[in-house]
Amino acid sequence: MSKIALITGITGQDGAYLADLLIKKDYEIIGLVRSYSNGNIKGLSYLGIKDKVKIVECDLTDLSQVIATIKEYKPDEVYNLAAQSSVSLSFKQPIGTIQFNVVSVLNLLESIRMLDLNCKFYQASSSEVFGNAILPIKETTIINPISPYSISKAAAHWITKNYRESYGIFSCSGFLFNHESFLRSDNFFIKKIILQAIRIKNKQASTLEVGNIDIKRDFGWAPKYVEAMYLMLQQDVPDDYLICSNQSVSLRSIIEYVFEYLNIPLSCLVINMDLFRPTEIPDIYGDNTKAKQTLGWNYDLEFYDVLKILIDEELRNTK
Repeated sequence: MSKIALITGITGQDGAYLADLLIKKDYEIIGLVRSYSNGNIKGLSYLGIKDKVKIVECDLTDLSQVIATIKEYKPDEVYNLAAQSSVSLSFKQPIGTIQFNVVSVLNLLESIRMLDLNCKFYQASSSEVFGNAILPIKETTIINPISPYSISKAAAHWITKNYRESYGIFSCSGFLFNHESFLRSDNFFIKKIILQAIRIKNKQASTLEVGNIDIKRDFGWAPKYVEAMYLMLQQDVPDDYLICSNQSVSLRSIIEYVFEYLNIPLSCLVINMDLFRPTEIPDIYGDNTKAKQTLGWNYDLEFYDVLKILIDEELRNTK
């Protein structure tokens, strides 16, 4: 009998790749969207799986809807990927970001508790919760959020841990560092850089405007990162894990690589001070030893290899 996986945020990058992975493992997939009218299933269509996923409307901020949905489908595994996930947008919309990212997690876990459902719960956390920390980041690193987004994700993590320790629910958090793919939303840095660089190459734009690019981040390949989510829920004991590449690269070097690959002069790069964030982490990268040793997760990609994949895939899909 097939397992049932319920995925919130099914229309996002991770939701689509996770659904694809689980379908290949013979899961039945229930994908939650806030409303059918706003349900963007381009990612599912791109991967050729839109007809293999059951899309269900559910407002995660409405406890009664969440309870009814989980009661109806009785999932074996719940992957909570839904969130307002833009750091920069969270400074503009702090209340909405924190309310949704916290209440949605509470409602899902409380529904599982109230229904006494024997299912496993995965919470998508973020490396952003660690703020400016001693590197490399580890699972034991002190949480120190410095943005409304990271505050919301830190709270969601502690809620997940609390339900695990207080009620015995199999609930765990994955602290994922930046991970990219063709399905990444256009408002994220790597995707924006590549799309604008292609416009410059095609004479549709003349410059690329960026904020602070003298910072470093730990970037990875999204299809491999969702494998770690799945592996976390296959363990006998729930725990929290860092999912990362073990190294950081500067945003400036990424732009230079993309420009060189597309034969674009660096004179097209424009630094705009108005795009700098109120607070910024100068460098961050994690240690994925625990995920590799305990989960058996395998990751050895260099990010410049990932960049090449991303640029080539974007070029193939550019009309």
